[in-house]
Amino acid sequence: MSPSANGTADLKPNVGVYTNPKHELWLAEAGPSVESVRAGADLKEGEVTIAIRSTGICGSDVHFWHAGCIGPMIVTGDHILGHESAGEVIAAHPSVTTLAVGDRVAIEPNVICNACEPCLTGRYNGCERVAFLSTPPVDGLLRRYVNHPAVWCHKIGDMSYEDGAMLEPLSVSLAAMQRAHPSLGDPVLICGAGPIGLITMLCCAAAGACPLVITDISESRLAFAKEICPRVVTHKVETGLSAEDGAKRIVGESFGGVEPALTMECTGVESSIAAAIWATKFGGKVFIIGVGKNEITIPFMRASVREVDVQLQYRYSNTWPRAIRLLQSGVIDLSKLVTHRFPLEDAVKAFETSADPKSGAIKVQIQSLD
Repeated sequence: MSPSANGTADLKPNVGVYTNPKHELWLAEAGPSVESVRAGADLKEGEVTIAIRSTGICGSDVHFWHAGCIGPMIVTGDHILGHESAGEVIAAHPSVTTLAVGDRVAIEPNVICNACEPCLTGRYNGCERVAFLSTPPVDGLLRRYVNHPAVWCHKIGDMSYEDGAMLEPLSVSLAAMQRAHPSLGDPVLICGAGPIGLITMLCCAAAGACPLVITDISESRLAFAKEICPRVVTHKVETGLSAEDGAKRIVGESFGGVEPALTMECTGVESSIAAAIWATKFGGKVFIIGVGKNEITIPFMRASVREVDVQLQYRYSNTWPRAIRLLQSGVIDLSKLVTHRFPLEDAVKAFETSADPKSGAIKVQIQSLD
């Protein structure tokens, strides 16, 4: 069926960024083809075609490339990466009434079943039959053109495509905020100054956390945290200390003896989770956003006798409209987090930069702005 409107007159060939079980990384032809996009041949009811303009590289993308898996999600063949994207609608199925050619959108990278209990109760991040783009075997968004259901394409108005692509990692932090419930004046500890830790820090600062402390093993990342949030207290984690001793130093040196009511753990690293449990006050909460090994050891009795709640997170739901409002209003500013930008043709170099701790990269984006 021909698309109801068309902005496909001048298109480059569609290519995507692939990895495979051999941990190779390359750029190659991808679907939908230019011919299909022009004809609207592959558009299903309710779908639009998006020209992807900006895509952020997530730690999970690098992990699928290097390790070939995250838990039970395994790369078994040629697989397209990427799930942090924004772009322009260039075609729409006649059934679509909510979007038009030329609309700028951020892509929520999931397609749900709308029939299982998590979907029907509004927690669709737990959908039992979800197709999450970039999670094997579902190809991701690191392509020039993608067909996607219009319902999962959120209008961003005049927001930059760069900021639009940052709505996905912001959604991760917002999902944590909605369940962790930080309150005005709560002492909050952020473990990890990677992109998710930094965004979570900004969210907690906006929520009124005080004092607010962020930890990392990297002095440069802590300096970056201080640059984008001047009132945060930075704490360099010393290697070789036990989790208990490390926690004592965090509380004593960076909190001035005040124990955090909430710890947002953004690394997924066993030693960091253990230190978070040791540091958190009686009746407090450790909220784990980070992704880690299949099995880890935690200081169970410390959590037990201190009634420390431990909560975990899987992706997000119902966050995009809230994330858009926060960026458009200026309550949250993520503009400084994108430190490196590469054209799609240089995607391999972009991934190498993102994976290199010495590069100084915070968030690397791959862009197709022409």
